[in-house]
Amino acid sequence: MKLSEKITIIIGITLVSIFVIGLAWSISTGLAGFWRGLPFWFIIIFCLYLLAVDSLKSLKK
Repeated sequence: MKLSEKITIIIGITLVSIFVIGLAWSISTGLAGFWRGLPFWFIIIFCLYLLAVDSLKSLKK
């Protein structure tokens, strides 16, 4: 795997993480409140975990 592909994967993970965490924060601090936004946080954390695991597997190839 080329260095440019590795950098692209890392930038992609960073951008997706920033967007999704910002979305979850916005939902939790807005009208939904923390407790109604908590299930969304669990989904976000699980999805980011899956993204990180899959990306690490592709980086090790």
